[in-house]
Amino acid sequence: MNRNKAKLKFFPNKFEVVEEGDYVVCAVSGKDIPLNKLCYWNVDLQEAYFSPKEVKIRFEQINKEK
Repeated sequence: MNRNKAKLKFFPNKFEVVEEGDYVVCAVSGKDIPLNKLCYWNVDLQEAYFSPKEVKIRFEQINKEK
């Protein structure tokens, strides 16, 4: 089975598929996230996250810079 990386546009309570695919890549860990398992993202940064762990890491990175 060929897997294709999707391109998404993130909104507060949903995402829109811009380019069809099966998965996206976590912005922090680099792990593949199947679209049917995608639960965590950042609208402002337009990034997807694998789990709450990666969300926390990115939050800390952003707030360290301020």
